[in-house]
Amino acid sequence: MPDFLDMAYKEAEQGMLAGDGGPFGAVVVKDGIIIGKGHNRVISSHDSTAHAEICAIREAESALGTHDLSGCEIYTTCYPCPMCLGAIMWARITKVYYGSTSEQAAAVGFDDQAFYRAFLTPESNQLVSMVYDDNPTSRLLWQKWLELDDRKMY
Repeated sequence: MPDFLDMAYKEAEQGMLAGDGGPFGAVVVKDGIIIGKGHNRVISSHDSTAHAEICAIREAESALGTHDLSGCEIYTTCYPCPMCLGAIMWARITKVYYGSTSEQAAAVGFDDQAFYRAFLTPESNQLVSMVYDDNPTSRLLWQKWLELDDRKMY
């Protein structure tokens, strides 16, 4: 069986040396076949969401023609940040293999701890001010959603 984590490392190195972004790479695998790969492209794409895992997920979903990657695995060079972990969960990927811890990434300057803490409780979020607007238009939108005959989830 191919070493998929090694392929993620190669993807990371390729992107890093090209100046696309940080040293992160990922591959999505289904039934032993790579269906998506990606490396960090935050710098080159001017897109803060262009992390390796997100890029690999987008490629895999496009290849399969679906947003549901149930039964897939992702191999990534580092423990996923909260955004990427959320994307992995929304994509319904069943297993994550990772090569470095978030502590190892923090040791070289990629510290996501403030992001992880922001999800613990509303009080621990010191990064973004969140303001709730109890608006009737929002409730109306939910009602219209419920009235659709062909609702598509997530």
